[in-house]
Amino acid sequence: MIEYLKGELTELEPTRAIIECGGVGYCCNISVYTYDKLKKGEVQKLYIAESIREDAHVLYGFISKQERALYELLISVSGVGPGTARCILSSLSPDELVAIVASANDRQLRNVKGLGPKTAQRIIVDLKDKVGNLGIAAATANDSAIVASNKNGDEAVQALVALGYPLANASKAVSQLLSQDPTMSVQSLIKQGLHMM
Repeated sequence: MIEYLKGELTELEPTRAIIECGGVGYCCNISVYTYDKLKKGEVQKLYIAESIREDAHVLYGFISKQERALYELLISVSGVGPGTARCILSSLSPDELVAIVASANDRQLRNVKGLGPKTAQRIIVDLKDKVGNLGIAAATANDSAIVASNKNGDEAVQALVALGYPLANASKAVSQLLSQDPTMSVQSLIKQGLHMM
């Protein structure tokens, strides 16, 4: 089993990277999260997860061990394959995903393209007790828990994310506003949340 590959990134696209190690170019499927942290032409280290089938030997590369651990947890869920897991990790950073699972906010998880309500709920049920062992995002999880318990807060976060703000930032801003006034309307949360970004 390959633990990691370290070498020059000779090609880089949002969904794949080619890393040259010892004169051999390895093609790794990557998430958008990992893509954002890589630069073509630099020496990089990618942590590897392998998918070996009869017709293919596919490598998935991750910028950190935590992201790879989340990927492996996701593919352990019934109905979640490597492609879906990579799509989830492209839509959410590791700390955002851990926060959503820890707060059982399947509504935000369903925002991931191609993820239905049953699969989103299954991911939360299967992983809720496991993500805490990864040591990611305790603070963000608290923000998400506050937001998840308030319908207006949840809608405000979704609106801010739709406007292009990162989920972690939106959750933090809205949770701060809700801690001051839990009865705030969606419109007020969005308006004041925008001033906090």
